[in-house]
Amino acid sequence: MKIVDAKVIVTAPGRNFVTLKITTDEGLHGIGDATLNGRELAVAAYLNDHLIPCLIGRDAHQIEDIWQYLYKGAYWRGGPVTMSAIAAVDTALWDIKAKAAGLPLYQLLGGRSRSGVMVYGHANGRDIEETADEVDRFIELGYKAVRAQCGIPGLASTYGVSSDKLFYEPADADLPSENLWSTERYLDQVPKLFERLRSRFGFEPHLLHDAHHRLTPIEAARLGQSLEPYRLFWLEDSVPAENQEAWRTIRQHTVTPLAVGEIFNTVWQCRTLIEQELIDYVRTTVVHAGGITHLRRIATLADLHHVRTGCHGATDLSPVCMGAALHFDIWVPNFGIQEYMRHTPETDAVFPHDYRFDSGYLLPGETPGHGVDIDESLAAKYPYQRAYLPVNRLLDGTLTSW
Repeated sequence: MKIVDAKVIVTAPGRNFVTLKITTDEGLHGIGDATLNGRELAVAAYLNDHLIPCLIGRDAHQIEDIWQYLYKGAYWRGGPVTMSAIAAVDTALWDIKAKAAGLPLYQLLGGRSRSGVMVYGHANGRDIEETADEVDRFIELGYKAVRAQCGIPGLASTYGVSSDKLFYEPADADLPSENLWSTERYLDQVPKLFERLRSRFGFEPHLLHDAHHRLTPIEAARLGQSLEPYRLFWLEDSVPAENQEAWRTIRQHTVTPLAVGEIFNTVWQCRTLIEQELIDYVRTTVVHAGGITHLRRIATLADLHHVRTGCHGATDLSPVCMGAALHFDIWVPNFGIQEYMRHTPETDAVFPHDYRFDSGYLLPGETPGHGVDIDESLAAKYPYQRAYLPVNRLLDGTLTSW
């Protein structure tokens, strides 16, 4: 089965998405997500100029060989642009292979390991009480796990808090907006938030929190220790992960479970964290970690070291990525949880899909492939709009991690 066509579709039904569509000589097509938030056109160009010419005429069934060809053949390996582009190819080819077999994708991976995929939603508010009300709303919607973020007194804005509660999109401006940040105020506020949430909701709902790479290791250790009485499901992205050894300091000072990995592109970027058991959940995802082929390798290594998966699933990943992730999640033996931020009705219309939410779980569909497609005529009505993620500065003006 030969690849006869491949094209990139860029659309912005509320936010920008990059999609690759591959077509074979047997009339089957598959699609893959190639979205890299804030750098979308870089991936589109990489696909158009460097990968698509190499795909035409190749056997669509040779997924592993094509993955190695695109990764090793580039010589300049890795990086978010390259790996997002490879992921789009890989996801589209798995979609085609499953359609050719007449099976939902998870069956080709090895079948179900569970009946449903537990997901968590995002609750946020300008202050503690508004966040608590939002947590209550997610619990009423059926969620068993909720990530909680709240505003920080004295700061005009902070990561994870928005006026639009269901469809949060941080890439909010034609040029990067600038936020002010104070770690001291943050470290004082967060324990108060979770004290309030546990007093109101008890210990039945799973609660999560994202520090978004803004702390030093000792600051993260202090936060993890202060949150221990509230039994978080995890503390996410507490420090920048370029220095994997830095996580040892956090691990030595707290038993709060630790999660990281949404910005990782390869297994080598999380190897130390996994092999030395410095984290509890690895958050790599289909689109940024080279597709299902490479994500399976990360999960297999993690399984050897008691580390579970917790794939990134924010709105900067299209329904194509979510559909593929759910087939991965329903199969992977060391599954932990799946992030689930709902897409807008406009996005759902552009990307019709068969997965569904039910009582705190997402369920992949049973149609052949990964169950997500793209309406190209509708996608064409939403042209690309440049949008940047914000940046953070300390109160003295120093640029810091957002």
